[in-house]
Parts: sequence; structure tokens; C-alpha cells
Amino acid sequence: MFYHLFYPLHIYFFPFNVFKYITFRAGGAIFTSLILSLILAPLLIKRLKQFHIGQQVREDGPPTHMKKAGTPTMGGLIILISLAVSTFLWARFDNRFTIIILLSTLWLGLLGFLDDYLKLIKKRSRGLMARYKLFGQSILAMIIVIYLYYYPANPGYVTELNVPYLKDLFINLGWFYVLFAILLIVGSSNAVNLTDGLDGLAVGSVLIAAMTYALMSYLAGHAQFSSYLRIVPVPGAGELSVFLGSMAGASLGFLWFNSYPAEVFMGDTGSLFLGGTIGIVALCIKQELLLVIVGGIFVVEALSVILQVASFKLRGKRVLKMAPLHHHFELVGWSEPKVVIRFWIIGIILALIALSALKLR
Repeated sequence: MFYHLFYPLHIYFFPFNVFKYITFRAGGAIFTSLILSLILAPLLIKRLKQFHIGQQVREDGPPTHMKKAGTPTMGGLIILISLAVSTFLWARFDNRFTIIILLSTLWLGLLGFLDDYLKLIKKRSRGLMARYKLFGQSILAMIIVIYLYYYPANPGYVTELNVPYLKDLFINLGWFYVLFAILLIVGSSNAVNLTDGLDGLAVGSVLIAAMTYALMSYLAGHAQFSSYLRIVPVPGAGELSVFLGSMAGASLGFLWFNSYPAEVFMGDTGSLFLGGTIGIVALCIKQELLLVIVGGIFVVEALSVILQVASFKLRGKRVLKMAPLHHHFELVGWSEPKVVIRFWIIGIILALIALSALKLR
């Protein structure tokens, strides 16, 4: 909104020209969403306590988690509201990527909210049934993928995947790209959901991924930088940096209250849209495979659940003491803060490895 209000005035007052620059608006978005989340969090936490909307803890989980029972949840609303308002203020609405990512955020946020609402307020232990949740995610993913297929980010690379670190190697999936892209969005959404099991783990990892993809989006949308770095140019993708800046700021503010010992949890209201939108950004800027590295923590957490379930069904034995992986490390003796910090460190290392792909080509 600020761009559309103030930039046209630069012909009368030159300093308003600064609203043209994505870097300025992304910085403003980070700061705005951070302040909003810090203001909203105490208010929402107080309201959640009044209505007794608290976390339900697995009885078969680590014993140290029993004290978390009743901690306010659905805190993802803090991130969602701060992110949406900040993006609305700082992004350009004549950019199609802004519209795509905001509508996707609201769709997945509503889906997660419905799951938490049924589980915590209507007291349905399973919340929204898994098949309905997957159906909602898949419908959105299908709409996004079909749109990008007929109105591609870059017409020369519609169904092609760039292999990281190899500038000239592309894999053309043809029609299988549609299935791949749907799996990417749905998988990233649920992977963050699975990672959200320790104080600060998921939101801290999301913060790292958001900042990494914010830089990649800016570079992909910049003609000179994308040409120099030999990455797929995507006109207009730089505007996604404003959205991801808003996500980073909101996540940082939420982390203030979600760090150990957590005062609030995000619930599905936050985890589903955070993971899903990062997956959508990866599709929009044609850096799909790099998400496996940037979101390595989420990938490993999801794989740990898949392997645990598969092993138990096929062999009758568990691979880990408990899945997802972060619970396994708790049960072998690591304290919760140690698990979280070490996972963050790994996430930062993976982000640096992913960014090195921009030059090691």
C-alpha cells in the first residue's frame, strides 16, 4: 500500500523515490511485522488463557513435556496477522506474486485454524481429519501449479528443474512436474508441522529458511544479478522478498514468546501456512530442488516419521526411540534447548551451503 500511496509523489518530493526499492520495503516489512508480533503476542496469549485454549501433550512423549500441557496454542495467529498486515503495507499489489502468496497464506492459515479450532475448542481429539487437511492443501497446490504452468514464472523453464551447483543441468519432468510441484507444496507444509514439537524449533528454522529465500527471490527478480549468477531469471519475483521479510520479522517476534520455556505455541494455524508458502516461493523462483537443502531440517524431520512408521509396520521394530527426530534426541539425553540450538546451527549451515550454490556454478 505504501508503494502505491507514496511512490507516485516522488515527482513532487524526491525522497519518496525510496519506496521504489525492494530492499527498502523489505526492511520496512521486517521491522513492521516484528513490532506487530511483539504487540499482538501478549494480547493474544492473555485471550487464549481466558478461553483455556491450551496445548494437548502426548502421553507417550518425553516426560519433560508433561509440564507443557495447557500452554496457550493457536499462536500462529500472531504470525499470520503480523505477516499479512506488514505485507499489505509494504508490498506492491500490481505484482502477481504478491497476490498468489497472500491468498495462499490465508488459505493455509484458515485450514490450520480450522484444525486447531476443532481440536482445542470443539474438543475433537483428532481435529480436522487428515484426509480433509491433505485435500485442502492439495487443492491449493493444484491451483498454484496449474496457474504457473499456463502463466509460468519464466516461459523457458516451465517444467524444468535446475540441479543445484550445476548451472547448465536441467531436468525436464514434462507433465510429471505438476505432481512434483503438488508434492513439494503439500510436503513442505506438513514437514514444518511435524517439526513444531519443541520450543522455538520450528519458528527458528522457518526464520532461517525465510531469510535465505528472501535473498534468492531478490536475486532471481533482478535482471543483472540473475544474469551474473546464472540463475533462472524471474521478472517480478523480487517482490516475494517483501513477503518473506514480513515472515522473518513476524517469526522473530513470535520466537520471543515461543523460546524455551514457551509461553505460546503456534499450532497448525501457523505451521501449515509457514511451510506451504515457503514451498510456493521455491516454485515461483524456480529453485525447487534447493528447498531440500534450505529446509533440510524439515526434510529430515519428515523422513524420520516416514521411516519410523514404515519400519514398525514392515518389521515390527522402531528405528528411533521416538519420532519425529527431535524427540529421539531428547530421549537419548539431550536437553530440549540443546536439541533446538543444535538444529538451528545445522539449519544455518545448510542455508550457507544452499547460498553457495549461487556462486559455485
